[in-house]
Amino acid sequence: MFDISPTEWTAILLSLKVAVIATLISTPLGIAVAWLLARREFWGKAILDAVIYLPLVLPPVVTGYLLLLTLGKRGLIGGWLAEHLGIVFAFRWTGAALACGVMSFPLLVRPIRLSIEAVDRKLEQAASTLGAAPWKVFATVTLPLAMPGVLAGIVLGFAKAIGEFGATITFVSNIPGETQTISSAIYSLIQTPDGDTAALRLVMISVSIAVAALIASEWFARRATRRLHGN
Repeated sequence: MFDISPTEWTAILLSLKVAVIATLISTPLGIAVAWLLARREFWGKAILDAVIYLPLVLPPVVTGYLLLLTLGKRGLIGGWLAEHLGIVFAFRWTGAALACGVMSFPLLVRPIRLSIEAVDRKLEQAASTLGAAPWKVFATVTLPLAMPGVLAGIVLGFAKAIGEFGATITFVSNIPGETQTISSAIYSLIQTPDGDTAALRLVMISVSIAVAALIASEWFARRATRRLHGN
């Protein structure tokens, strides 16, 4: 039951690699977008808001197909990237990271936005009055106070990226050793004879990673909150 095969180890390590890279790349952009939505009013804000949260309501397969049409080798953007820069996302692990980043982005942005909205603007105004530049106000006042939400968003995004399946398998397929993550490996195993034991093993590992991520999110959030209150 607990004898993990080399193929399964490859899928586990690839899932962790894809989720970590997707989260690292998405976090700075997610913080910027969350701040923009929380602190600025502009034409098209509602449209941007809808686009960001669209992956939550669209079937994941639709998102993956749109990524394939856009960033595939013959896609509107993917064709140019492949021809001029040699960058290919479709059917590569980098494409899996991209798909996971897109699918997890709404879950990353939402708690960060709520935390920034909860920050007292009078504190930001006081820092500005004392001569702090806007970027310094954000770095020294807004971001530290919003840190519990940032940590929660990061961990939720990571957990979503670990479990992503529909968009990933549509965009990069299910290639062992290249794009086969835990989710796609489970999908393959449940369709093969005598694959139930291995599938259950990967399910248990996936659940363990997700639970550990959620516990870590709660621990970091509480720790950040205590520090903000001087405890």
